[in-house]
Formats: sequence, structure tokens, C-alpha cells
Amino acid sequence: MADLIQLSDEVATALAERRPVVALETTLVAHGFPAPEGIEAGLESEQRVRDAGAVPATVGVLDGAIRVGLDAESLHRFTPEARKLGPRDVAACAVQGAVGATTVGGTLAVMRAVGIGFLGTGGLGGVHRGFPSPPDVSADLGELARAQAFVVSSGVKSLLDIAATVELLETLGVPVLGYRCDTLPLFFSALGGPRLAVRVDDAAEAARVAEAHWSLHRASLLLCRPPTESLEVEPLIEAGVAEARARGVTGQAVTPFVLSFLHERSDGATMRVNRRLIADNAGLAAEVAVAYAEL
Repeated sequence: MADLIQLSDEVATALAERRPVVALETTLVAHGFPAPEGIEAGLESEQRVRDAGAVPATVGVLDGAIRVGLDAESLHRFTPEARKLGPRDVAACAVQGAVGATTVGGTLAVMRAVGIGFLGTGGLGGVHRGFPSPPDVSADLGELARAQAFVVSSGVKSLLDIAATVELLETLGVPVLGYRCDTLPLFFSALGGPRLAVRVDDAAEAARVAEAHWSLHRASLLLCRPPTESLEVEPLIEAGVAEARARGVTGQAVTPFVLSFLHERSDGATMRVNRRLIADNAGLAAEVAVAYAEL
């Protein structure tokens, strides 16, 4: 199984030279947007990482291997038919030779294996509305408690139970930092979330907090950046979650179903905001990674 994880030459060199590397997931390419928006969003995120001075490491499963660092041609293979991979799914997908798009949790699992510490993404998974019926809690949270990573997102996904997710993050010992904000962003909306205990105002300060946290042998940190353009879509989210429930959509299929519902009902406004915040978060993750490398 020596070839189970394959690093691109660029990523391997950067890690060997201890230069900043930022991981990116592939489920947003395959399941977050209609084609070709997903591929364009993935390439834009990679470019934002490069512009900030770091090396992008997009993670996915192709041709029987876990690939860390993908070229544009490879990204085109992550279609909606790709498996959606949480931490439990990555190894089996590789062994079975399927195409697999990693979630935040799946990406964190690979990052832990290869020593990448920074991740830029859209929104974090968490406790689903209605818990414990269904008893659905994203594997992202468990992986945050196991990995030693710095994750930049626009809060947690709006279709979740935000308050319960924040409480569980506290229980798991995962610090939630606000980037130039005092309350938790709600993915599409900059305002409305619970108050945060810690605010940081630049990438260098965030990097110093990460250094101190990891010096105590702790696991992950979450840095929440509000979306540049804020939308109030709570009524649409409630309608989308209800529609998913009515159609019997469960588990990993809920998020892409609700996102598609929102994109359609908002005439594309949520897709526009989603794409921009993903790229902005990737860029900020790279800024923090660069600042950390300079400590």
C-alpha cells in the first residue's frame, strides 16, 4: 500500500522545504455547484492560495490512490457521480478504484496523514436540525478533534443547528475564532450567529494563536470569516430542509440537495455568495499559513 497516498511534485517539494501548503476539498467541485461552476470554483480557490504565497493541495481519490495536489485535467473528473468521502470512506474508495470527492472531514483525515496543517473551505459540517431525530452529526467535528489543523470557513453550514454545533465544538476543545467579527458568521449571512469568545484582526495574530494552541498539544482551530456579500436566506433554508425531509433525503445527500434548492430558489444569489466566500476563505487560509511559516 506504499502508493496509497500520492503527492504531486509541487506539494511534496513544498512540504520537504517546510513551505506553506493549504489543503482544499473536492466535494465542492463535485457536489457544491452545478457544472462547470464547481471546477471554476476549485481553480479560483487554488489561484487565491498561490496569490497569497502558499501552495494549494487539492485532495481527492482517483485511480486507486489518494491524490494530494490535482491539476486542472484531474479536477474535471470530479463530477456529481463521484463518491462523497468523509473520514470513514477515503480508504475504501481508493482500494475500490472509484472517484471520490473529499468533504472537510475526509480532507482533514488525509491532511493528518501527510502533515498539512491548513485548510480553506466554505462551511463546516455539524449537528443537523432536529437532532436526535435524525441522529445526524457531521464527521467533520470528530476529525477536528483528532487532527491538528487550522481551518478557515464562513462559520458552519446554515442548514445545521448552529447553537448545538457551537456547543459541541466547545466540548471537543476546538477554539472558534472570529476574523474581524465578534459573532459567528452563518455561511451566507455575516450576522446572526452566537457571540464568539475570541476575535483576531489579521493573519499574523491568527498564526500566533495557532502556534500557542498547538504548543499545548491541542488539535484543530476554526477561524470564521464573514462572507463579503451577506444574504438573509433563513426562510429558504427552512423550506429546503423541509423539502429534503419530505423527499426522504438523508445523510451525506442532505447538504448538496439543500444547496441546489437554495441556488434555484434564490435565482443564483446563494451560488454567487458561496463561490466568493470559498475563494476568500482559501486566500485567508494561505495568508495565515504564510504568517505561521514566518514565526
